[in-house]
Amino acid sequence: MTGLVLKLGPKERVLVNGAVIENGDRRARLAILTPNANILRLRDAIRPDEVNTPVRRVCYIAQLVLSGDAEPAEAHIQLLRGIEQLSQALTDEDSRRLLSDATEAIGSGDTYRALKRLRALLPREERLLATAPRRETEPSRSGEPVRMAAGRA
Repeated sequence: MTGLVLKLGPKERVLVNGAVIENGDRRARLAILTPNANILRLRDAIRPDEVNTPVRRVCYIAQLVLSGDAEPAEAHIQLLRGIEQLSQALTDEDSRRLLSDATEAIGSGDTYRALKRLRALLPREERLLATAPRRETEPSRSGEPVRMAAGRA
């Protein structure tokens, strides 16, 4: 058997080519035999209000393709641009490999695989953002906001 095998939990929902499918009361396996079918686990979906980091933005674009809410050709251009920008910041070997795999997947029209590779970058991005110095806006005497590092007065 070839193709994608989804393991679904009870009542788990998945979007397949625009149709929402809900699993029954027990765990199940679902074999997707159609190549390049658009699949999105709804439990993994990023909501619009959660698109607040560079990796999440790129993942969200891929998600829009899979949900049928974005035209693939234009979205793939945006994805490639986003991946290029991410490659400027994520320079470690593992990140480069994931970005390269995502680029290859987009080139072959496999948006699901691209999203899977890009999602693997989310924990890394979270760690990087957690260790980055926070900046707060503080009003200046002139009334214009001044950027100051957290903890500085």
